[in-house]
Amino acid sequence: MLRIHFTPEDMARVRVAPGPDFLWEITNSVQTLQRTDGERVFGAWRRWARPRLPQSRRLLSPLLPPYGYSPDFLTPTSGDRTTLQSAVDTLLGTPRPRLRQELTRLAASTRLPGWTRALAEGDADTLARLGDALHAYQAQALLPHWRQVRAEIDADRALRLQSLMDGGTECLLASLGPDTRWRPPVLEVNCPVDQQLHLAGRGLVLQPSFFCWPAPTTLADGRLPPVLVHPIHHSADWASRSAGPSAATGRDPLGRLLGKTRAELLRAARTGCSTVEVARMLRVTHPAVSQHMNVLRAAGLITTVRTAGRAFHLATAEGRALLAAEDRGAGGAIGEGPGAGVSEDPGGGVGEDSSGGAPM
Repeated sequence: MLRIHFTPEDMARVRVAPGPDFLWEITNSVQTLQRTDGERVFGAWRRWARPRLPQSRRLLSPLLPPYGYSPDFLTPTSGDRTTLQSAVDTLLGTPRPRLRQELTRLAASTRLPGWTRALAEGDADTLARLGDALHAYQAQALLPHWRQVRAEIDADRALRLQSLMDGGTECLLASLGPDTRWRPPVLEVNCPVDQQLHLAGRGLVLQPSFFCWPAPTTLADGRLPPVLVHPIHHSADWASRSAGPSAATGRDPLGRLLGKTRAELLRAARTGCSTVEVARMLRVTHPAVSQHMNVLRAAGLITTVRTAGRAFHLATAEGRALLAAEDRGAGGAIGEGPGAGVSEDPGGGVGEDSSGGAPM
């Protein structure tokens, strides 16, 4: 069991992450991909993803076993992580002593391939291969579903913030699900490792994760900035419809009705989005987003709140009803087409080093 110890200062420093963390989703999904439980939630996605990951998966899987320890450097909690590229850059800047320490610990419980020796020494080419594998995996396994990932994490975040507003930090901590139990001043988390995490005034980031399964997790090194990564509720049949109706059926009825861009904007507004965020997500200009949002607002499909110079758009009841009708009509198998959601260009494939080797 994980026990997280709070001080009064920590109670004032609990925050909910603003959205999905690229590297936590990659890490958790690589681990989930190797497991067999959670069939109802992840079975369809596993069957879709496994044939599409012949190289990036083989490179990442040894570093991320489905059970037990995995290195903390793969999920940095400091530095710029607003895009996948910036997060990967932060990861690749891990100091060499930390790489060696964490990979040596991993080697004590997992047989590692020979190339990890070079990784532990901070070899530039090996680090570049790891970065390429992370980009390739995101593009192949997660990007087609990223809109669904972001929407469901946004929905979970809204629930957490509502709990905070209704009952304060204690209500927020008590809302994290059946695997957590708030016993002031300790948050008990059911997980397979026995760990004591003393926050000591540093606060705690709650990071909702789409692919975290089945229980919350945290970093192994308690000296790092504290984070609790926790599972979220998943919509039924998310994998069958997360790529969108155009990918699943070859058609986009909502896009034909509203226009492709306006349909995407309405989908983004289901759980709320800012002009800046959606412009980056869809790769259109801010003025274009504003013009399309004006049309959707005039039609009564969205509402806009402006604060501190920023515009935040949220689908109205009429807009959500239109989206619900789209969801009901979006059946079929998982699509092949890319989904919207990240702004960086995916990296290419990465060659596989099949050489074996004893653990370091």
